[in-house]
Amino acid sequence: MQNSIKFIYFVFQSTFIMSNEDYLKDISEIKNLMNKSSRFISLSGLSGILAGVYALIGAAIAYWLVISYSGGTLYIFHGWVFWIAMFVLFMVALLSAVTGIILTTSKAKKNNEKIWDNSSRRLLFNFLVPLAVGGIYCIIILSQGRYGQTGGLMLIFYGLALVNASKYSIGNIKYLGFIQIILGLIASYYPGFGFWLWVLGFGVMHIIYGTWMHFKYDVK
Repeated sequence: MQNSIKFIYFVFQSTFIMSNEDYLKDISEIKNLMNKSSRFISLSGLSGILAGVYALIGAAIAYWLVISYSGGTLYIFHGWVFWIAMFVLFMVALLSAVTGIILTTSKAKKNNEKIWDNSSRRLLFNFLVPLAVGGIYCIIILSQGRYGQTGGLMLIFYGLALVNASKYSIGNIKYLGFIQIILGLIASYYPGFGFWLWVLGFGVMHIIYGTWMHFKYDVK
């Protein structure tokens, strides 16, 4: 009799544990599905690496132009040198955007995910609003000849855009955003180092973060 009671108790306990484990597993799966439906997770790490490479190449061209044709200092822009430097910066942004779209679209197709849905629209909107405001403000600053503050402002607004968009994508991108904001604040306090901090933020940090994201998400 006692053995029978022990057996029944063992069966009941095992059933309870299994049902509890199944319940927790179901909750975990539901949570994952909700995260996937509300977040755009097909961002490509390789696009971050290439964006960093573009930034380094563009910075090298701009540095050579300014040093060679503007009196040997980064603080002086004269006519066509200024506009060529702005064109190089525009091309860096354009190439980064086009590369990001191509590689992200390819990754989404490979993962059988939609490239344009509610999550990607929210991501794009929350990213572009701070970025557009920052871009307009930087143009205003440049038109007033205050070149030293531009690098810091670019980093700050870009970092804010990443943090703002992170809730609709891979949450880890907010850390890259925080780094960009910190670098931008340092550049604003030490405008003489603005160019090099810009290179560190848009070039080096993109390559480091893109490499980490590539091996963590893309390779798997």
